[in-house]
Amino acid sequence: MRIEVSRDVFRLAQVFTISRGSRTEAQVLTVRITDGGVTGWGECVPYARYGETLETVTAEIEALRGPLTRDALYDLLPAGAARNAVDCALWDLQAKQAGKPVWELAGLARPGPEITAFTLSLDSPEKMREQAALHAHRPLLKIKLGTPDDMPRLEAVRAGAPDAQIIIDANEGWSAAVYADLAPHLVRLGVSLVEQPLPAGDDDALVGMERPVPVCADESCHDRASLAALKGKYDVVNVKLDKTGGLTEALALRDAAVAQGYEVMVGCMVGSSLAMAPAVLVAQGAKVVDLDGPLLLAEDRENALTFDAAGVHPPAAKLWG
Repeated sequence: MRIEVSRDVFRLAQVFTISRGSRTEAQVLTVRITDGGVTGWGECVPYARYGETLETVTAEIEALRGPLTRDALYDLLPAGAARNAVDCALWDLQAKQAGKPVWELAGLARPGPEITAFTLSLDSPEKMREQAALHAHRPLLKIKLGTPDDMPRLEAVRAGAPDAQIIIDANEGWSAAVYADLAPHLVRLGVSLVEQPLPAGDDDALVGMERPVPVCADESCHDRASLAALKGKYDVVNVKLDKTGGLTEALALRDAAVAQGYEVMVGCMVGSSLAMAPAVLVAQGAKVVDLDGPLLLAEDRENALTFDAAGVHPPAAKLWG
């Protein structure tokens, strides 16, 4: 078994801004695992918020020695980007060796398309209204906010897309006071979900706070071990493969969260269709699907995912799985 990791860069269609900064490209790591002449692959996006860099994640992956199994990965790598790319590559490898799709190997129902959010990055109210109007035909818009002065932005987006469903991602950018002040206006403007309004380390303030709009844990929820600390704070958990450490844990987290009464959102970092492909399997039937990474790119992988009026479609075998 041979494990290889390489760096790939995909240009973004336009500057993408959140409360932590801006970017013009997506830098990803691609892992290829070859065994018996068959190669499976996976992608991850190292994330500085979780102490990851391209260099540190590459080093984690290059330190692995085959043969590898998905079960063994739990002891070799923590939840995070490195384990994600390797886990997804192993799933793809197994599918190719078995001549069966990953969904069948995992005991899942045949997947179908799912409506996905389209993300509007943080900008001035005027520019966010322009972007909202440009994408008003989309059924679900996700707005990047997370500053003390977000109300004009939210009003502008609603004016630009009066009929679209709206969800908000504050990226830990609000204080408890700011969130409490905004909450009634979220209802008035028809917002259906708020993602991570408070910093993960300060989210105890959500306990006992009125939540007129469902609140989703993103930075506060990585894997199944995170669930115990979310009680009384959140209504929804955001499952991202770069946080869970792969498809294996993502499926387990999804099922555990549902069993504990949470609804599920399936999200992504800004990556290519290869990163989204396994997440489409997790996203089946989720309350919110946010797998628009490829829609934000100016370029993508060959055999890219299909996005149309029905949503994001499951990957073709030539891409993954």
